[in-house]
Amino acid sequence: MSWDVLLLRLPNDVTSVQQISDDYAPAPLGSQHDVLAAITQAIPDTDLSDPTWGELLGLTWSMELNIGTEDPVDSIMLHIRGGGDDVLSPVFRLAGALRCKVLDCAEGDLITPLETSGWHRFQQYRDRVLRSHR
Repeated sequence: MSWDVLLLRLPNDVTSVQQISDDYAPAPLGSQHDVLAAITQAIPDTDLSDPTWGELLGLTWSMELNIGTEDPVDSIMLHIRGGGDDVLSPVFRLAGALRCKVLDCAEGDLITPLETSGWHRFQQYRDRVLRSHR
């Protein structure tokens, strides 16, 4: 089970999925070459041996970066597993490097370094589900 967040370009005033019009097409993050370079610059430890599907490992978490095959790259989906707030630092470093926002796919809201409650709710939910299946 992963916590999925989407890195994409959105207008500055958008704070939730409900505010995005159906016909909105986000500006691309950049060419695949430029996006991979920005990821490597922001987090040199990212494994991009497969340029469409990166991986980053922390002490208590793992993150898969679904970059895809499209060029230019419109968005990147992050699949985060494990626990601990230190995973949020690379999420926001990536968002900053790519000049984009971070959308919590479970909550439907944007997260910021000051608003990360979706990550905590996901961990609580995951832990409840795992305990109930034991």
